[in-house]
Amino acid sequence: MSYSPVRLSASGAATVELPVEHPGFSDPQYRARRDAIAAVSAGWKPGSPVPEVEYTESEHATWQTVCRELRPLWHRSAVRSFRDAVEALDLPADHVPQLSEVTARLQPQSGFAYLPVAGLAPLRDFYTAFAEGGFWSTQYLRHASCPLYTPEPDLCHEVLGHANQLGDPAFADIYRRVAAATARVTRPEALSFLSKVFWFTIEFGVVQEDCARRAYGAGLLSSFGEMQAFRTAATRPIDWVAMGTQTYDITRYQKVLYEAPSMGWLFDNLGAFLDEFDDECWERLVA
Repeated sequence: MSYSPVRLSASGAATVELPVEHPGFSDPQYRARRDAIAAVSAGWKPGSPVPEVEYTESEHATWQTVCRELRPLWHRSAVRSFRDAVEALDLPADHVPQLSEVTARLQPQSGFAYLPVAGLAPLRDFYTAFAEGGFWSTQYLRHASCPLYTPEPDLCHEVLGHANQLGDPAFADIYRRVAAATARVTRPEALSFLSKVFWFTIEFGVVQEDCARRAYGAGLLSSFGEMQAFRTAATRPIDWVAMGTQTYDITRYQKVLYEAPSMGWLFDNLGAFLDEFDDECWERLVA
């Protein structure tokens, strides 16, 4: 079950079921806003123009705060390829971009386009979309009281983390190989294993670069708190079995991170793992 499931009525109205610990749980205005944006995203049909959201001054201010606070952290602690992609994409820092604006900047770099989704997309749908250069993205923003924290993926995470990551063609290739691996998998347990490897690499991966630990995972790079904390987290060498069988909590800072010795090593070895992964590979790994 997703963290904040979206329920749709027969009329197309959406209700986002926020958990009690969510920063916006007790804010009726925020909850109504989340429901309205979810309905816009859920109403989209493939082949039609991506719907736009008229963002509020408060939402633009949240976006500006996140961008302002993350940029110096990227400069100090992000991998070189991510910093290069940030400069190449030049995503706006003064306003919340529409998904079509993100696509217009990203597609020339790696061929990826952003598609709207009301909440967390099912794993198989999310991963298989990468094959055709599609990235399912939410359109809502985190609660204004906590601009530097979100317990769930919001537009700041989807764009500032993943779009900038996808601006590197080498990373975009890894995403497409995730899609190919997903297409070969039929066992739910194997897909879960793959998703955990994705989590500990694409979302929360770290690497040695320029004699320092640097972040390449989108979950780290889109989180002000995680970017400050990741250097003191426990790290382990990349181990597919350990990663694929470890549990994690999406609402807490990650206590354990897996570190690659270099970006070249990561692309070679993660790519090889993905190219070989299927149900039989999963069975061998967990035997």
